[in-house]
Amino acid sequence: MKPVAGSAASLQSFLAFDFGTRRIGVASGTRLMSVVEPRGSLRGGDAAFDDIARLVREWEPQGLVIGVPRHPDGAPHEMTEKAQRFGRRLAGRFHLPVFEVDERYTSVEAESQGADDVDAGAATLILEQFLRETSS
Repeated sequence: MKPVAGSAASLQSFLAFDFGTRRIGVASGTRLMSVVEPRGSLRGGDAAFDDIARLVREWEPQGLVIGVPRHPDGAPHEMTEKAQRFGRRLAGRFHLPVFEVDERYTSVEAESQGADDVDAGAATLILEQFLRETSS
């Protein structure tokens, strides 16, 4: 996990995103209650930021978590940079700490678990992984 900005240790509530150019999966969760829930998918592109602003107002997260895809060997690819750019835009617009999580295979895992919305399911897995990695 690489923080884009901020420290995760004292933060309790989060919104997580499974970034894609067509759809962005969303999940919310809290460290205190150890509860993570899918919140659906948004349309990708610039229009997503209006929907994200609504979610930030509604859920009042203390931090944002983004999944960053990579090749199986860990090497970056085209979507790696796009996801990281998305994270920088989130940080700039919402003035919240943004944390990156390696999200290889989360969509495949969400699909194998029977998620109704694979993108939101992947965002849920991303946030669960983040909370596991930052608990201590």
